[in-house]
Amino acid sequence: MEYISTLGRRKTSVARLYMKPGKGEFMINGKKLDKYFSSELLRLIVEQPLKLVGVASSFDFKVNLYGGGLKGQAEAVRLAVARALVKNDDETRPTLKKEGFLTRDPRMVERKKYGRRKARRAFQWVKR
Repeated sequence: MEYISTLGRRKTSVARLYMKPGKGEFMINGKKLDKYFSSELLRLIVEQPLKLVGVASSFDFKVNLYGGGLKGQAEAVRLAVARALVKNDDETRPTLKKEGFLTRDPRMVERKKYGRRKARRAFQWVKR
């Protein structure tokens, strides 16, 4: 059985995804999708590329996920799923690209600078 392996990132979250033909099982860190992402919105984010292409129940997914918060993790999985679908079938690329699922979102938290309260916020200045 041949796996398709892809990587998805968002903020500080990293998702390593393994896709194989199957019956639609989605395992994330050893848990089912609905147990890992209890929020309906996060599950919707993860399944967006599958519903768009229309192959929701023809592949099994195993995901190793770490770092970040739940929203960032969900978006990292979405990118990994989209990349796996393109690896499997190049015909899906224009559809997924149009929706923006193949774009790696580069926005990350800016680091705190010395002499500042936060990344850009200065300490309160007092004249007298």
